[in-house]
Amino acid sequence: MGPVLAGVLQLLALIAALALAYKPLGTYMAKVYTSDKHGRVEKWIYKGIGANPDTEMRWPAYLRGVLAFSAVGVLFLYLLQRLQGHLPGSLGFAAIDPDQAFNTAASFVSNTNWQSYYGEQAMGHVVQTAGLAVQNFVSAAVGIAVAVALVRGFARSRTGELGNFWSDLVRGVVRVLVPIAVVGALVLVACGAIQNFSGIHEVGQFMGGTQQWNGGAVASQEAIKELGTNGGGYFNANSAHPFENPTPFSNLFEIFLILVIPFSLTRTFGVMVGSVKQGYAILATMATIWVGFVALMMWTEFSHHGPAFELANGAMEGKEVRFGVGSSSIFATSTTLTSTGAVDSFHSSFTGLGGGITMLGMMLGEIAPGGVGSGLYGMLIMAIIAVFIAGLMVGRTPEYLGKKIGSREIKLAACYILITPALVLVFTACAMALPTPANSMTNTGAHGFSEILYAYTSASNNNGSAFAGLNADTQWFNSTLGLCMLLGRFLPMVFVLALAGSLAEQKPVPATAGTLRTDKPLYTGLLVGTIIIITGLTYFPALALGPLAEGLA
Repeated sequence: MGPVLAGVLQLLALIAALALAYKPLGTYMAKVYTSDKHGRVEKWIYKGIGANPDTEMRWPAYLRGVLAFSAVGVLFLYLLQRLQGHLPGSLGFAAIDPDQAFNTAASFVSNTNWQSYYGEQAMGHVVQTAGLAVQNFVSAAVGIAVAVALVRGFARSRTGELGNFWSDLVRGVVRVLVPIAVVGALVLVACGAIQNFSGIHEVGQFMGGTQQWNGGAVASQEAIKELGTNGGGYFNANSAHPFENPTPFSNLFEIFLILVIPFSLTRTFGVMVGSVKQGYAILATMATIWVGFVALMMWTEFSHHGPAFELANGAMEGKEVRFGVGSSSIFATSTTLTSTGAVDSFHSSFTGLGGGITMLGMMLGEIAPGGVGSGLYGMLIMAIIAVFIAGLMVGRTPEYLGKKIGSREIKLAACYILITPALVLVFTACAMALPTPANSMTNTGAHGFSEILYAYTSASNNNGSAFAGLNADTQWFNSTLGLCMLLGRFLPMVFVLALAGSLAEQKPVPATAGTLRTDKPLYTGLLVGTIIIITGLTYFPALALGPLAEGLA
């Protein structure tokens, strides 16, 4: 079997698995977030944190819950790292430096999971499990909660109430993320991923000496790392490391974990708004972009010319032999079209155009299918923009799901889509203009610029993957990237929740003959075009200086 055919068959198997999980998981999550009953464990948690899960919140109160909970998470994780040298199970590692501790705390709380450190050489068992792994769960649950609040904004009328943040947070963790992550961890252990609390030990012979490795609860963290679209690896090599991702099957399974909740949330959306066709329209948009990007990535990585590429049947530099070009292309596309950031190959070693595809996937806003929760609310914002454009074309007030899209709604949507491009482009320009940050680049020219552009794109869009080659463990990058992660995560949530409150207060508008049908293929095409055009106009000059210039050279 040729490598191209193998890649295509893996893609088809992945699509079949996602299709099988779509309806049951999406419907289950809709029931989770619409139920009025609380489980026994959930009641204990509510009592412990002093929250009343039955109190409805308007959007300012919901936002305060999100921000307060996340601020406490940043502080707790920062202190845990700074005190690591005094904690049991630290494996002898010292406290993390202040700038790196801030960067890591901002990274994991914002669901970015950018890492400027070597996991196996810096973090002990307590920080990994009580700090990083916990944030993998709760940061993902925060994203789902905000998405559900926006869906309620469409589903409800004549009320500003969006549900209860604490209830949504706890249910997301207890009823959705933990059960699936447990099953996922067992599958990974069966595949060969390690799961222990062993200390540092020497293994094998390497260049006349031995290597030192430490164990850890890797499989359990790997499962939620992918399921929650987090991405932070236990080891520096991330999902290219055999302890995290041992076999081709585990690699495909990890891609499945990355995609299953973001895609299934479109079903949740359709059920909650009372029209599964609307969910299918959003799903079709996400799937069209995802499949298109995978096809483009496979084409660039398989068809590049040159003796080395022909002998290796593709661009194998930076890719694991056990995965090959096809599976690595699917992983790279999936991880950058979601807010995951996990890597099983090194994007800096992709062809020039292949590296550009990974960047463009993040620049779209990670909405195809995007992160858990963040992908859905990002796509719904783009759906509102597309409806507004269609309304301008025919000269009538746009409507979406029975809600008028007026000046307030479109201003909030516009603010949402402008935040991350501003962060990416402003900080990239500053890093290139100042003398010190450029010293972190290991390459010059277009590829060196791509390293900087990729870093700020990854941080501002809460992806977390790295282009490789950039020394980001400096005070400049730890501080500015940490700031980008926090602003890129929580500023958009302000506008999403304000929009949800505005929509929930409206009176439903009955559909008429002039209402744009947003559950038809025509609208799906309009939405895909809107996403590509808005992103292309925003980022094309920067892409032309980096990956496009390198790919066309």
